[in-house]
Amino acid sequence: MPSPDASRMTIKQARRRWRALFAGHVIADTADALILEEPGHRPVVYFPREAVAMEYMSRTARTSHCPLKGDASYYTLLMDGNFAENAVWSYEDPVPGAELIECRLAFYADAVEVYEVDEARVNPHYHPRDDVDDVVRHTDAGDGHAQEGSWGGL
Repeated sequence: MPSPDASRMTIKQARRRWRALFAGHVIADTADALILEEPGHRPVVYFPREAVAMEYMSRTARTSHCPLKGDASYYTLLMDGNFAENAVWSYEDPVPGAELIECRLAFYADAVEVYEVDEARVNPHYHPRDDVDDVVRHTDAGDGHAQEGSWGGL
């Protein structure tokens, strides 16, 4: 049965790509992140397990319970001699209403840097729909000048 407070929690598809950085290494990278928001807490990014370098993690005995999400399992990170105990968590069997985050992984901000990625900087061929006008404006019209003038104030 879903928690009566489940309506206070929202889970949204991220609009951009997200990464997680630990000990100077990218350990997660996805365009399929979910953002979970609940009152009184900072938004949390959940990564699909297949987008995370699980070889640097070991499951620990720690567990916790959240009435909105269920029982969490924890993982410790070890990479290049850097150790972050219980820095990663996952809801492997979430309560009804939180199924979208099932088996996804989240990171504690004091141990792992999680950040939004500017896709255009990572992939120079990426042009989001919102930036099409800007691209056209600065594209050569064929005479050595940008098209901006001929489009009359896009």
